[in-house]
Amino acid sequence: MGDDEKVKSEALQIIERHQNLPSLVVFDLDYTLWPFFCECCYYDDTPYLYPQASGILYALKDKGISMAVASRSPTSDVAKSFLQTLGIPSLFLTQEIFSSRTHKTEHFQRIHATTGVPFTEMLFFVDEDRNIQTVSKMGVTSILVGNGVNLGALRHGLSEFARKSASSSRS
Repeated sequence: MGDDEKVKSEALQIIERHQNLPSLVVFDLDYTLWPFFCECCYYDDTPYLYPQASGILYALKDKGISMAVASRSPTSDVAKSFLQTLGIPSLFLTQEIFSSRTHKTEHFQRIHATTGVPFTEMLFFVDEDRNIQTVSKMGVTSILVGNGVNLGALRHGLSEFARKSASSSRS
């Protein structure tokens, strides 16, 4: 079994431990799914994901959990090209990749408009604390990743989502 399959298997076990799952998991790109800024890259560069990202993406897909991308980038064409090169754009219901001065709020408003998923049913992984603050105010469970999306971040994110969902259903 390869590394991606091992990660996928462990991610599936983590997901199965939670009864209350998000309807949509949203990922930032730079330093969340991949370890670089795409504006520092060229089209002919070879993109790669963080070591555990692929297994996690495919585990979410296998569990029927929808995914989206919310990325602020001055080179959205490069980011979209990299997703294509990696063979993963079809994993995402929508890809909101554009330069924005409004942190991620505009990205999430578009994701909500496209998918119809309420903000409170979304889980977001991102590498910048300022985005956590603004998107959390919208009701999105937001998780700060230090070294990209990994099994620890997935475990933390699903636990935090379940905790927030349980507390909001009691109020």
